[in-house]
Amino acid sequence: MELQRNMRHAVDLALKDTPVVLVNGARQTGKTTMVKAIAKARGGNYVTLDDHPTLEAALNDPPAFIQGLGKMAVIDEVQNAPNIFRAIKASVDRDRKPGRFLLTGSANVLALPKLGDSLAGRMEILALHPFAQDELAARKSGFIDKVLAARPNFPAPTVIDRKHLAALVNAGGYPEAMSRKDGKRRSAWYNAYITSILQRDVRDISNITGLTDLPRLLQALALRSSGLLNLADLSRTLDIPHSTLRRYMVLLEATFLSTPLNAWSTHRGKRLVKAPKLHLADSGFAAHLAGIGSPGQLANAHVFGSLLETFVVNELRKISGWSKARVSLYHYRTEGGREVDIVLEDAQGRIVGIEVKAAMAVGSNDISGLKDLRDAAGSKWRRGILLHPGLNITPFAKDIHAVPMSALWEW
Repeated sequence: MELQRNMRHAVDLALKDTPVVLVNGARQTGKTTMVKAIAKARGGNYVTLDDHPTLEAALNDPPAFIQGLGKMAVIDEVQNAPNIFRAIKASVDRDRKPGRFLLTGSANVLALPKLGDSLAGRMEILALHPFAQDELAARKSGFIDKVLAARPNFPAPTVIDRKHLAALVNAGGYPEAMSRKDGKRRSAWYNAYITSILQRDVRDISNITGLTDLPRLLQALALRSSGLLNLADLSRTLDIPHSTLRRYMVLLEATFLSTPLNAWSTHRGKRLVKAPKLHLADSGFAAHLAGIGSPGQLANAHVFGSLLETFVVNELRKISGWSKARVSLYHYRTEGGREVDIVLEDAQGRIVGIEVKAAMAVGSNDISGLKDLRDAAGSKWRRGILLHPGLNITPFAKDIHAVPMSALWEW
């Protein structure tokens, strides 16, 4: 699927003023395709550490390997040789010219126990996720910047019904999975993908030999998508020791398969639930793990609402990579049960609350959590958005609006 990645611009900018740029993300999200194009455009040397002879050279003599790459090098799957970072650091310290190294990683290299040295101050890290909806439509969403604006203009987005929305959630954003229109062939790809991740990346970074519990854990996480993370309950249900379960969760995050949503907190005296929410990194992947085989099945499944929330969380994470405003994503929940699915907080502390509803019809009860968050945020509050597959933009208050779901990628 030859589509322009919106993160390409951010990578090009980083290479203009930073010696080392690392593009992190799960396997099969399109990192290699993007960095190969950048290497070609910049006249750089591309190598991949998934190639065994190349990996052996990098492991056996890192300084010589780095020296032989030339003035600009792209090193794919750099997590396979974490000892190479020390050689990169030494090379950069001799020559701080921007854009010398472009790296990709399918595991969080900063969490690797074998990482020999830090590239702090020399490296910028950017995330590449599966395709976003605006990328598939060959556009760049301004949703986050618009909802943070003081006086935004909300244009009417396209109406998207439940059936169409279920198709988007079920498709997810992995390029190869999306290209397979047959449901059985798409399931075969996901199964092979899980096996590959467990046999390669997870084993390489964990020193764990018995990983038979991880597929069961992934399935359990998919079925609990958008719920609060309760390790004690998961441990009992799956009969996995609590200490082992915690280690598994770290591994799933390190390989970008699970991306928990942390709780937003305030110092205004309210007692808030601090547990993160569960979200897998792709809604199509989560739907497959939950046993959903088609959009029609998903539209009528009890997990549709929770997977829709995961879809929206992931879309916002992707959009945040090319928004002008730098935002962090959280969720909000009080011990009394009031909650908001997603909280956007920018560098100035401004707050936007986002609720996700699968029903086309929404009412005043659906914004009770947004009102509670508005009170908690005080002067930092910007507005609340209720995303749903509805027909119109409906103002519930001057700072709370119900908005069709397609605004995410059309604004």
